[in-house]
Amino acid sequence: MAKTKKLDIEATVAQLEATIRTLEDEQSSLEDSFNAFELGIKLIRQAQQTLIEAEQKVKLLLEDNGEPKVEPFTDGNIE
Repeated sequence: MAKTKKLDIEATVAQLEATIRTLEDEQSSLEDSFNAFELGIKLIRQAQQTLIEAEQKVKLLLEDNGEPKVEPFTDGNIE
């Protein structure tokens, strides 16, 4: 299931990047730009919600006897 969420956020970011390219295209009509802007806002909200849900899951996993347990994040690279 975690892989599906990762793909979802990656797909959302890819769509957002394509939308930004549309907005940056000076040949786009005003209507196309407005539609791209609207889609971009929806994609940003979707990505934010996905990240909030992921953060909540991490917090639940780190709870210790019902109390939040704060641990520093490491990406696996030890310098």
